[in-house]
Amino acid sequence: MNEQFETVIGLEVHAQLTTRSKMFCRCGSDYASAPPNSRVCPVCLGMPGVLPTINRRAIENTILTALALNCSIPANAKFDRKNYSYPDLVKGYQISQYDQPFGLGGWICIEAEGRNRRLGITRVHLEEDVCKLLHRDGFSLVDANRSGVPLMEIVSEPDMRSPAEARNYLIKLRSILRYLGVSLANMEEGSFRCDANISIRPRGSSELRAKVEVKNMNSLKAVYRALEYETARQYKLVMEGKKLAQETRGWVDEKGKTVSQRSKEYAHDYRYFPEPDLPPLEIDREWVELIKKRMPELPDERSNRFISQYGLSEYDARVLTASKETADYYEKVASLSKQQPKEVANWITGPASSIVNAEVIDFEAFEYSIPAESFSGLLDLVGKSTISAASARTVLEDMFKTGKSAGLLVKEKGLTQISSSNELDEFASQVINANAPAVADYYKGKDQAMKFLIGQMMRLTRGRANPEMATEIIKRKLEEGK
Repeated sequence: MNEQFETVIGLEVHAQLTTRSKMFCRCGSDYASAPPNSRVCPVCLGMPGVLPTINRRAIENTILTALALNCSIPANAKFDRKNYSYPDLVKGYQISQYDQPFGLGGWICIEAEGRNRRLGITRVHLEEDVCKLLHRDGFSLVDANRSGVPLMEIVSEPDMRSPAEARNYLIKLRSILRYLGVSLANMEEGSFRCDANISIRPRGSSELRAKVEVKNMNSLKAVYRALEYETARQYKLVMEGKKLAQETRGWVDEKGKTVSQRSKEYAHDYRYFPEPDLPPLEIDREWVELIKKRMPELPDERSNRFISQYGLSEYDARVLTASKETADYYEKVASLSKQQPKEVANWITGPASSIVNAEVIDFEAFEYSIPAESFSGLLDLVGKSTISAASARTVLEDMFKTGKSAGLLVKEKGLTQISSSNELDEFASQVINANAPAVADYYKGKDQAMKFLIGQMMRLTRGRANPEMATEIIKRKLEEGK
């Protein structure tokens, strides 16, 4: 981006709430594996003459989220009709909130490019989700199972100045929602969806150019790429002296570009008016306090506690607490293992996370294969020098694949660490005799030579040699041979 201009980004995030029933009817909200149009009733199908009733748990989850995002909770709220015509909205309007939402004026802290930033939250409101369209060759199908599922919208202030900040905001927001337990917040499955408003302006100016809304981004990577592309596209048009259109554009992932969809709507285009079938709500302060008592320890608080309680670095604490499942698993293992908390953290963020990432799972699923007791048992074998760290990594992978205990796998594979000085002495002699060039380099003062010889020792013993003892014996033999 040219020094003359800065990017201005605001995000609108929709998160499906994990309630048992839909927002305004008794239909089950768990529709993911249900046959098309099987979780429906006259209310969520928008049939004439039906009356909606409000899902109390959905409101509680929305207020809890607003509190977690440092919002104020107004004394009064109401639902409104948002009118627009689209195939996924069978009744021609959506019950949403316009000027009296459940949360106002909050903020969220993120880290970006080595500095902390506080980003504003404009509002948190509640509405109903719409149908899902399935496009086929030449026609489209409508599945109404999703219609009416409680949908919480979190609107940020236009405080982000780069695609990286937008991505980090989404990561932090997703983490908070999962800690609260109010949403699965999974972008790939559609329970966490994001629209971005992006524009550019001369640096130091408060006057924005035309605002562009970007839709159809179904992953964090897609959000980042779409905003990068759109920033460059808008800048190029401005530099060419062309006018920017206020419009809605869709992200086409396979082409890596945004395409124009329609002119951008304004609020008055939706013809909002108070929902006539639902009464306005008075939000009791005692009720808000009861909801507040449900507040769990959130990521930032947990990170600070990990630093003070376990003596972890700020980086390790932040990595471990970014995911509730990871933090929970770490605390279970740390409470059971005799290893130092820092060592446990190294194994969770290192070898264990490698398996989690490769298998595309989370630590909750990882724990089914390797319970915390089994993981702590493996770490204690390393701590007692029964096996080497290198062997333990192999054992960990086999534990995940087979479900067997560390002790059993160590016996089956003969991985018990060699700590006998007589055995290691013999292996050291073989290594030194077989690697004369490296020995010569060691005598010339080359540090890499010693690392090479130790590596050969570990290879010869299939990783079973005690690393500290092996290093000590090789050094002693080399000094004796001078």
